[in-house]
This record gives sequence, C-alpha cells and structure tokens, in this order.
Amino acid sequence: MREVFRALSEFENELIRVHDVTLNEAMLLCCLDQEDRKVPFSASDISEKTGLTASHTSKVLRSAEAKELIERSLGSNDRRKMFFELSQKGKERLVEIKREKVEVPGLLKKLL
Repeated sequence: MREVFRALSEFENELIRVHDVTLNEAMLLCCLDQEDRKVPFSASDISEKTGLTASHTSKVLRSAEAKELIERSLGSNDRRKMFFELSQKGKERLVEIKREKVEVPGLLKKLL
C-alpha cells in the first residue's frame, strides 16, 4: 500500500511541476469538461462525480478558483446554490494537460 501512495505522490508532484495543478484539481478540470452539459455543475454534482467528500470538494474548488481555473456563479432559481464551470484559463490548462501527458509511474500503470 505504501508503494501505491508513493507512486500517487510521484504522479501528483509531476502534475504540479509540469502543469501547476494537483491531482484533485486535474480531476476537477476533467469533471467540468463537458461542453454538451446544459447546466453547470454544483458542488454536490462534483463530489458525486469525483468521489471526493463534500469538505474536500470545497477545498479543491477554492484552490482551483484561486488559480483562476474555474468560475463560480449563483443559481438563478436558488441564489444560495453555487455552480461551477471551467474558466478560459481552465480550458486552456486542460488542453495542455491532455496534450503534454505526464508520465504515469509503472506501478499505477499496472493498476489502471
């Protein structure tokens, strides 16, 4: 198990070095990359889709927002509800991530 965590850490460090995003931020960008979707994602949609807890999702959203990778908007029907979409910078970063692939450690390749 320790080897898996080490491999994940190596992978995340490479993501940060090459693209300046954590593994969870990269998952968030991929999650939000659905142009055919008519309604933006709520935090609970993102939690469900990524498998992150609500509190962890909130931290990742704040971090990605601070990096200007996502934009938040208020719900039109319920002004208490927040929705999230990729910003232009987030779309560009996702294109970079897809184009310039980060090397996946061998142990993780076996698991995938």
